[in-house]
Amino acid sequence: MARTGYAKGANSGHITTERDTKSKPSRRKGVATKRTIMCREIAREVVGLAPYERRILDMIKTGGSSADKRVYKFAKRRLGSHKRALAKREDIKEVNAKQRARAAGA
Repeated sequence: MARTGYAKGANSGHITTERDTKSKPSRRKGVATKRTIMCREIAREVVGLAPYERRILDMIKTGGSSADKRVYKFAKRRLGSHKRALAKREDIKEVNAKQRARAAGA
């Protein structure tokens, strides 16, 4: 933002030219790399689902009108937060879709 050169006011301060700063490595924190994604996929293939994830998958398969809500409540109780529960629900739904696609293809 441009400075006015005045001591008081919205854009107070000495007039300077802004310089572009290099982005810090800490700005990348939490971004999944290709390697990490691949490792997680391999681990999921080898290890499979955790017992509570199998229960969620079973709830999704049996379905019903309130399946989404029941899955959410169960996941939230196990994982501890709203955001994690929603992410897990979507993750297990994807697993279910892949299983159904594999079964339809074979």
